[in-house]
Amino acid sequence: MRKQCELLGVARSSVDYKAVAESEEDIRIKRHLDETFMIDPCLGSRRLLTVLERDHDVKINRKRLQRIRREIGHEAIWCKPRTSIPDDGHRRYPYLLRKLSIDRPNHVWCTDITYVPMPGGHAYLCAVMDWYSRKVLGWAVSNTMETGLCLEALENALSSTGCVPEIFNTDQGCQFTSAEWTGRLLDLGIKISMDGRGRWMDNVFIERLWRSVKYEEIYLFEHTTLTALRAGLTKWFTRYNDWRPHETFDNLTPTVVYQTTFESRKNPSILPPEAA
Repeated sequence: MRKQCELLGVARSSVDYKAVAESEEDIRIKRHLDETFMIDPCLGSRRLLTVLERDHDVKINRKRLQRIRREIGHEAIWCKPRTSIPDDGHRRYPYLLRKLSIDRPNHVWCTDITYVPMPGGHAYLCAVMDWYSRKVLGWAVSNTMETGLCLEALENALSSTGCVPEIFNTDQGCQFTSAEWTGRLLDLGIKISMDGRGRWMDNVFIERLWRSVKYEEIYLFEHTTLTALRAGLTKWFTRYNDWRPHETFDNLTPTVVYQTTFESRKNPSILPPEAA
């Protein structure tokens, strides 16, 4: 046997090894997992532990369950929009807002993309916000998540304000690290700031905006077309900017905070919102 293995160039351990048959318990668990997957393919490992114990009297730990699911190729069906995928070939910029005192409009703008579920598919929403006043300066909607969506929102913000910020903060998604986006900002003389990896808190104000717009407009009305979605968002952003009081600014609206503070810096005789 030793000589034969040497001539064939194989290890003796592989020749002597006898495969161990799969346990009857694992086979039984896999059969129950198949049945459960046909009933509800959206269950994760935590809920599956409860279902297996309740319906089939199977008690196993989560780590073993995950291993068995990998062996049979099961994965829960869940929404994975992944709107912040970096591109390895693009340059990242440092985060410039840490310990920075932001005390005026147009000092810092920020932007982000969010996933919009729709009955017949999905869309993507990009918005540009003034960090100081929380005012939404421009936004755009598209059924694709390309850099053009972000540039459209940026141009809308530039045209509506006629101003250019000193710093523009984004995440590290491939749209915001692309040459088209960064080149446009650099041409305008804007400093580029980017969140740290996995640091959603670095852009927390626009993340909070997404929660509001989704629960107060998108989930509530379930627009079926992009035209209807744009019309609904137009009404919601107008109400958010011009009508809805903001507790942070003594119940003033973002538009009042933005315009009053901006005008008071150009004309000191105009009082800021805090002194009005």
